[in-house]
Amino acid sequence: MSDPLLWLGLSLLLVTVSLTAVLMVAIPTCIELIRAARSVEKLCDTLNRELPPTLESIRLTGLEITELTDELNNGVKSASDVVKRVDLTLSKTQRQVSLVQQGTRRVAIGFKAAWQKWQSYPTQKDWSPRA
Repeated sequence: MSDPLLWLGLSLLLVTVSLTAVLMVAIPTCIELIRAARSVEKLCDTLNRELPPTLESIRLTGLEITELTDELNNGVKSASDVVKRVDLTLSKTQRQVSLVQQGTRRVAIGFKAAWQKWQSYPTQKDWSPRA
């Protein structure tokens, strides 16, 4: 067993068998890698075609949302101003109603006092001299 040619031949045989096994596994793997690379290439082409218009649409949608938000804010501010004016008008009206009520009470009191005075005013019979 000390023949070096035997060991060299046996080593070469083992290397050949190992390389054959590696190649048999590597070839299908390389084929699958090629298929995956083609799929990635198709995906990248699709993304290059579809992504820019989609991003532009998203940007325009964002601008429209901003415009709508501004319009809503203006509408809310306008409604708030109207509510403030209505509130101010109501408080002015309440003050005027209160003043009218006070004036009406005064007039009613004045009429009542005048009526009482008129009722107690001496009539012509009362002016006649008493004996």
